Amino acid sequence: MSKQQPAQFPNPETPGYVGFANLPNQVHRKSVKKGFEFTLMVVGESGLGKSTLINSLFLTDLYPERIIPGAAEKIERTVQIEASTVEIEERGVKLRLTVVDTPGYGDAINCRDCFKTIISYIDEQFERYLHDESGLNRRHIVDNRVHCCFYFISPFGHGLKPLDVEFMKAIHNKVNIVPVIAKADTLTLKERERLKKRILDEIEEHSIKIYHLPDAESDEDEDFKEQTRLLKASIPFCVVGSNQLIEAKGKKVRGRLYPWGVVEVENPEHNDFLKLRTMLITHMQDLQEVTQDLHYENFRSERLKKGGRQVEDEEVNKDQILLEKEAELRRMQEMIARMQAQMQMHRQGGEGDSGMLHGHKV
Repeated sequence: MSKQQPAQFPNPETPGYVGFANLPNQVHRKSVKKGFEFTLMVVGESGLGKSTLINSLFLTDLYPERIIPGAAEKIERTVQIEASTVEIEERGVKLRLTVVDTPGYGDAINCRDCFKTIISYIDEQFERYLHDESGLNRRHIVDNRVHCCFYFISPFGHGLKPLDVEFMKAIHNKVNIVPVIAKADTLTLKERERLKKRILDEIEEHSIKIYHLPDAESDEDEDFKEQTRLLKASIPFCVVGSNQLIEAKGKKVRGRLYPWGVVEVENPEHNDFLKLRTMLITHMQDLQEVTQDLHYENFRSERLKKGGRQVEDEEVNKDQILLEKEAELRRMQEMIARMQAQMQMHRQGGEGDSGMLHGHKV
């Protein structure tokens, strides 16, 4: 009968070893088992390739039955919110991805109030999370807060439109904005660089806060530092999306076929698609942390301030009501006193008249 091998435990007498160096592995196992959640919002005018790009990024089909409305329907169309959730698993790591699309944005003739629906949705998710966080059961809170917003900018203009400026200024304190220039294959390389510079200048001019990638730590390897530098230099990202497989140079690639050649989606020399995907994947945790520590905390503090002001207003209102009731009670008491005095005077006057009559009869 073979002897059972004893369990292997680290020797506590090993010089300089305690064992807590294993803690990151414990956190890793727990995180992988729990899975990850991420919510991405895409905003931009119709026809800029938002749905195609999202499908290209995550190799999935989030919009299999989409119906594109005609021009007549768009005249009075309002912005809608469509949230699609998909479970993605890769090498044992699960990601619950929610993509929030905003069909109808910028389509109507009057776009003055077209982004109020989007702002309301972002605030509603903050409100729901605050409610769940303040409740009794906090163990299974579903995080539907918007962690990142890809804002699609048209490549056909000369920079930002007034709608672009107003929308980004309205949401830059609520969500991480990543500007994306759509349909980059319509621009030459010089036009891309010119448009990128113009957009960045206008963003700075209007004091719009976009998401800034954190600097690489000093102890990071040189490859990661170089990658971070290239990603920062690529903002805003010029991208091309496609779900079609095309044969180019003897291999199958995702791209767009033109009479003069093929635009490869995942070729960094053709567009910034790979850089955008790398930015999103490698900084997904940072996007969530900025949402939690900055945007959500701002919302939460404002919400609590409003709640405090409501309590103060209620106390002021109660004091005011009490003062008004006391004043009304005093007025009623004074009125009763005057009525009693008048009745007393009438009674005394009546007794005097009767005395005079009796004197006349005698």
